[in-house]
Amino acid sequence: MNLLQPGTVEVWMSSPYALIILGLLSFSESSCFLIPPEVMVIPMGINAPEKALWYGLFISLLSLFGAMFGYFLGQRGGKPILRRLFKEKHVRSVENLFKKYDSKAIFIAAFTPIPYKVFTISAGVFDLDYKRFMIASIIGRTSRYMIVMGLIFFFGERIRYFIEHQLDVVIGISTIAAIILFIFYKFIIPFIEDKWLKRSLKDILFGWMK
Repeated sequence: MNLLQPGTVEVWMSSPYALIILGLLSFSESSCFLIPPEVMVIPMGINAPEKALWYGLFISLLSLFGAMFGYFLGQRGGKPILRRLFKEKHVRSVENLFKKYDSKAIFIAAFTPIPYKVFTISAGVFDLDYKRFMIASIIGRTSRYMIVMGLIFFFGERIRYFIEHQLDVVIGISTIAAIILFIFYKFIIPFIEDKWLKRSLKDILFGWMK
């Protein structure tokens, strides 16, 4: 059954339980459901830009609760629950990402349009360190939602087209740039320091201050 039939979001928004519905979308999208809270929170924010930041904090918090629940499901259900919910090729891909990138895979999934629930459940299945899981989730989810709602808070209706058509592209490019910077910082700079400089860049740049 397709819950997002024409007019569904408008019905949800006009309901006296709109915030409860928004909270349920935010919670469930992180653990078991497909509909992202943006389909509801973006028009809500555009209708009331002065409340946009509060909406952003609200869905960030509920999304994190959902992530905790997804992690718990993964721990309890193990690989059988992954195979029941997702295709085997997706399970193998996520497992390889965790082996290669650890909690950084969680940040990427939390910040980008990648289905987040696959990663929250997988984190529990593959026993990713819970503290690192939560830190990556907090940074990723809060950054994504607060960027969107912050744009609405400052620009209102004028930013609608950009959010609906260009935001995911910008977020994707930003994520790739962040990964490149991390690789450069983690691997390339130490290689240059060891191979040619024989001392750290920090000492070269700031050693005179000691």
